[in-house]
Amino acid sequence: MVSRRRILEVAGAATALALVPNVLRAAAPAADLTTAMAGSDVVYLTPLRADGKESRCQAEVWFAPDGADVCVVTATGAWRARAVRNGLTRARLWVGDVGVWTQADGRYRALPQLETTGSLITDEAERERVLELFGKKYPVSWVLWGGRFRDGLADGSRVMLRYRPQTG
Repeated sequence: MVSRRRILEVAGAATALALVPNVLRAAAPAADLTTAMAGSDVVYLTPLRADGKESRCQAEVWFAPDGADVCVVTATGAWRARAVRNGLTRARLWVGDVGVWTQADGRYRALPQLETTGSLITDEAERERVLELFGKKYPVSWVLWGGRFRDGLADGSRVMLRYRPQTG
């Protein structure tokens, strides 16, 4: 089975040289989050426990920026979705791409980061609008994955999450 990461790698091969400046900018200070989001295909994500410590559950995931918010679609049973449903809504995100998190030796921790509050997006019109943002961000991969995301949201096997930056 072909993974989303593999599709991104293949689709991105032709434009890799053009993206190098964006990848380098992804390591800039957090003030440059907008630029980092524009140049990255993934964010690294971990829920924060009640005591503020990071969960052991971490991953790199596709995302769609929606203003200052970050939206993701994930399996209903994934730890990201369970954390939000169980009230663990605080999360830390790092913006950039240094490869699969388990093989990145923590390099993602040097990327711009933000503390967020997660919530479920349940309104169908809102989900459709965000899916359009995904389609614009991942036009080649969306040919394969767009239908899967829509079908999963429709049958309940996937959920859409919004991560809003915490203020103050």
